[in-house]
Amino acid sequence: MATINCDMGEGFGLYRIGADAALMPLIDVANVACGFHAADPVQMRATVRLARAHGVAVGAHPSLPDLQGFGRREMAMGREELAACLIYQIGALSGFLAAEGMTLHHIKPHGALYGMAARLEHVAAAICDAADVFRVPIFGLPGTLHETLYPARGHRYVAEFYADLDYTDAGGLIITREHAPVDPAEAARRCRRAVRDGRGTSIGGVDIPVGRDSVCIHSDTPNAVAVAEAVRAAVRPGE
Repeated sequence: MATINCDMGEGFGLYRIGADAALMPLIDVANVACGFHAADPVQMRATVRLARAHGVAVGAHPSLPDLQGFGRREMAMGREELAACLIYQIGALSGFLAAEGMTLHHIKPHGALYGMAARLEHVAAAICDAADVFRVPIFGLPGTLHETLYPARGHRYVAEFYADLDYTDAGGLIITREHAPVDPAEAARRCRRAVRDGRGTSIGGVDIPVGRDSVCIHSDTPNAVAVAEAVRAAVRPGE
């Protein structure tokens, strides 16, 4: 059965992004920002506590050091520097999890880092270098280095489908700086097909292979709660 995961905990200081409290009861797994694209220590701890209260597993959602650009701008970083950057972020979240009697569930790179790891071997290798420390699964995209390099390095790979993003004709994600609202019914239909058949449709109408292990929803999609409700009803009927 596919899980439902959500990128969340992405506020910073007095700023809040996403309806985390409303989304948490609708998901299985929270990908928690680790401070480099969003979040701060207080936000991270609050999100971990909210997840614990709802029985939701928590994974790390580390990024490039790009707070101003929300981690959605590519940066040139070498493998060793990037691995250190990731270990730092994941280690911080692991501390907050330990404080609440929880353990790290997985690692899911954020934004531009996710996209770079799909096609650049040194970036995907740096993610594996960090995962070597924590020994948890890595979420990723089918048909990319995520699918080939992570298992080759001995890490469990979890293939995702994105409920609220469009796909290119080559099967890649179209990542925008800001997410637009999506039709919940259409998102549910796409997720149902992805989980059932492992197939999706690109923005150009091409039939493409997609992940079916977990469905992702972004907390900063404007109507994320409605999308999550529709997706949960579609992939977990009867619950």
